Amino acid sequence: MGEQEKLPPHDIEAEEALLGSLLIDPDAILKVATFLARDDFFDEANAAVFEACASLYRRGEPINQISVAHELRRSGLDDERVGAHYLSHLISTVPTSVHAEHFGRIVERMSFMRRLITAGGRIARIGYEAGPEIEESLSQAEDALFKVRAREGTRDFVSIRDVLGDYFEQAGKTSEEGAGGLAHIKTGFPGLDGLLGGLQRSDLIILAARPSLGKTTLALDVARRAAVSQKACVALFSLEMSAESVVQRMLAAQADVDFWQVRLGKFFEHEERKIMDASGVLSDRQIYIDDTPQVGTMSIRSKARRLDFEHRLDLVIIDYLQLIEGDGRKETRVQELSQITRALKLLARELDVPVIAVSQLSRAVEWRTTHVPQLADLRESGTIEQDADIVLFIYREDKYVTEEEWNRLHDIMGEPYPKGIADIIVAKHRNGPLGQVKLRFVDRAVRFDNLEQASATTSFLPTR
Repeated sequence: MGEQEKLPPHDIEAEEALLGSLLIDPDAILKVATFLARDDFFDEANAAVFEACASLYRRGEPINQISVAHELRRSGLDDERVGAHYLSHLISTVPTSVHAEHFGRIVERMSFMRRLITAGGRIARIGYEAGPEIEESLSQAEDALFKVRAREGTRDFVSIRDVLGDYFEQAGKTSEEGAGGLAHIKTGFPGLDGLLGGLQRSDLIILAARPSLGKTTLALDVARRAAVSQKACVALFSLEMSAESVVQRMLAAQADVDFWQVRLGKFFEHEERKIMDASGVLSDRQIYIDDTPQVGTMSIRSKARRLDFEHRLDLVIIDYLQLIEGDGRKETRVQELSQITRALKLLARELDVPVIAVSQLSRAVEWRTTHVPQLADLRESGTIEQDADIVLFIYREDKYVTEEEWNRLHDIMGEPYPKGIADIIVAKHRNGPLGQVKLRFVDRAVRFDNLEQASATTSFLPTR
């Protein structure tokens, strides 16, 4: 009796009842195939029978006592334990298949408890090893628990038939649907959304510019617009500004009032009404801000995964890349940044969300005759450019040419001075076209707006 009590949680009767249901009703597999796998069965014989049923189901062949017995023999598993007599026993355990899903859920729950016990043992071993890095140990412990929840493991080869099936299933959904609710995240700027097709899940997007050109403002605008218009759940890691400053910027942008007045808390009555309305809108949206000034990729990953577990994330924004601390010692900053960008790309794939990382550009932009950014201007550009799916640059000509100089150079053509006009340049697009979109920077409200007639030039040359 003592040995029996030490066995992991299991329910042999539920396993046999489920398998009996599958043998008497070929359609019963449809009720459990989406959430059960061979590893969920405690008894190895039962696991073998389920795998045989699943194999027949995947091939589109009927499931019954004869076909399952043949499948077991074909797999070399026909013996005294898993033979025709055992299949007959399974059929005798249930009169009907009506409760197949109920039995399946019991098997699933017992399997979950066994995985939880295994994860607990792994966490205990991590604690006993007493590694030198606390963050790394915490990350490993969280991994153990998250894998229990998400049934994660090593990925194996998949058939192109399965991938194509998933593609056409998703293609048939509206733009507002997807595995987690939103197929893609809109930036809120139609010209940019048209060029990018929205922000695609699992993409790493680098948003780069020289200081004071509005890269943080644009990142906050995308976060605000996605949360307000699409009700997207956004995680914002602000390594440079406090949460209070971030909220004040968003409030001024949403209310379309002077940021400095919001900062000081002094405004006219009509502005106060706009601010209160904007506050109500923003308060009702899922924007989560972490303003820890010194944070590493392990901490970012851990916090993002917890938030995703609680609320199902749609977008992650990090401001900004060069302030992230590397995990572990690297010989050079280039190596450290390589590890950081790779970790962010893995985070985007792991959570299946777009990750926007704001980045500084090198001073090389200032030294050239033309100040339009290039991929080589990214600091430690090799690693950033390699891992990024999309690279966006912000360029404002009014930051480099005075109005007097502009009028002298463009006197004949009579082109107006581009005050506050920003070119959003798509310099790299792994799966789409390159090009640029013009937006207007509204200095007083610290936000970007669409131009009345947004112009976009496009080069349909996807980059690898």
